[in-house]
Amino acid sequence: MDLYASKQRWKLLLVILALAIVGGSLFYSNQSIRKIGKRERSKAQQWALALRKKAELVELSSQIFAALQEKEREKIELVVRANRTLLDASDLSMSQDVDFALDIIEANKDIPFILLNDDGSISQSRNLGPAGAASLMDHQFYADSIKQLAKSWIAAKRFYQIQVFEDMYMTLCHGYSKELERLQAHSDSLIRSFNADLTDQKSLVPVLLYDPATKVVVASNFSKKELAPSKIKSTIHELSKKYQPIELSINGGTKLLYLKDSDEVQQLFWLPYLQFGILGLIVLIGYLLFSMYRKAEQNQVWAGMAKETAHQLGTPLSSMMAWVAYLEQQDIDPMIAQEMHKDLERLEKITDRFSKIGSGAKLVEGDLAETIENNLNYLKARLSQKVVMQFELDGERPLIVLHNASLIEWVVENICKNAVDAMEGIGTLHIHIQEVAEWVHIDISDTGKGLNPKQFKTIFEPGYSTKKRGWGLGLTLVKRIVEEYHKGKVFVLQSEPEKGTTFRISIPH
Repeated sequence: MDLYASKQRWKLLLVILALAIVGGSLFYSNQSIRKIGKRERSKAQQWALALRKKAELVELSSQIFAALQEKEREKIELVVRANRTLLDASDLSMSQDVDFALDIIEANKDIPFILLNDDGSISQSRNLGPAGAASLMDHQFYADSIKQLAKSWIAAKRFYQIQVFEDMYMTLCHGYSKELERLQAHSDSLIRSFNADLTDQKSLVPVLLYDPATKVVVASNFSKKELAPSKIKSTIHELSKKYQPIELSINGGTKLLYLKDSDEVQQLFWLPYLQFGILGLIVLIGYLLFSMYRKAEQNQVWAGMAKETAHQLGTPLSSMMAWVAYLEQQDIDPMIAQEMHKDLERLEKITDRFSKIGSGAKLVEGDLAETIENNLNYLKARLSQKVVMQFELDGERPLIVLHNASLIEWVVENICKNAVDAMEGIGTLHIHIQEVAEWVHIDISDTGKGLNPKQFKTIFEPGYSTKKRGWGLGLTLVKRIVEEYHKGKVFVLQSEPEKGTTFRISIPH
């Protein structure tokens, strides 16, 4: 019992130590992974703040472009009015207005425009390039180029109609100044850079820029599956639950930038669990294999010991039988020889039991109730007279069950003797047999000192004993005979300290 208790304590200590190591490792790994994730999100937030500044720059650039565009529009409208004044002048009384209109037209040094006649031919042009308008008109190639340029401006709706006569109109179309075009190119470059920062940041955490007003994803480096129309709503919902989105003001509207942990961080989070899971599986498989080999070795030891015991008992048993026969021929009390015959028969039965355990027991159909009752009758004469033995059978006889009578008698005998020891030779021993569905239950109850719940399973372990004497192998043999030879079950059905214990043996019917 001390050996078994020490074994249990060592098992518990090793389990606690293993759990502490696993728990500590998981805690340390999770803390490290959280730090990595926090540092990653911090970098992403810093990048998002820089992105916000870039968005503000894009917004400012757009505002400046719009303001300059408006000024150029006002300036070109002034040029249009000046041209209208020139084309409508019919007498010299308006010479002052003509001079003022010419001054306005001459003052325009940056906005290019082309004045087309009613038939589409070029009347005049200004600020188209370094060469003068006259030299351009001398070459048909340049004239065609100017016409194409005028068509593109008209297609962009940058033109005005000037009435010359009642049924005659001229068209003035215009472009943008070089400064404004450079500003527009710079603004477009900023916008392209802004979108590239969103979609090409593979080294950062996954980001998603969302417009809540139009419910459209502006830019993202998420997978196509996550950005599918059917999934985008749930994706945004999951993102908003974990991290607060960052607001960005872009093109006069508010956009939301969502962040999530990268795949690497998520994989690192589950990696320790996966490692310990695989390690635990390997340890479990190893334990099961070693347990299987250990059990096989124990079976060989059991079989070898049983065979050797049967062999050792055989020689003195034969000699004793000869001596009993000799005594019967002498002038002695016949009762002595009769009792000695009974003990010899008992020794033969014990030898037979060990022989069957060592070589394998053969099961035959027979009356299980009769087997147990005969065994109890034998035990009754050899137990304390202060032990009241009761036998009860539910149902009719014969109770035909496939069993080995010799081994079942051994099982009942072992449990009954343990029960008598637990009662210290005084009490009631009740044996109850009942047939339930596909099982026959044999309940053996005593009124002894009982067991605590921790002992319900340990009492069947080899070497465990509640007695000061004994090897602790009786119930181990019981378990082996019932479970391995008869494919049944044996366990403590119920027990209370100082009130008694009930063992149940279940044999398949």
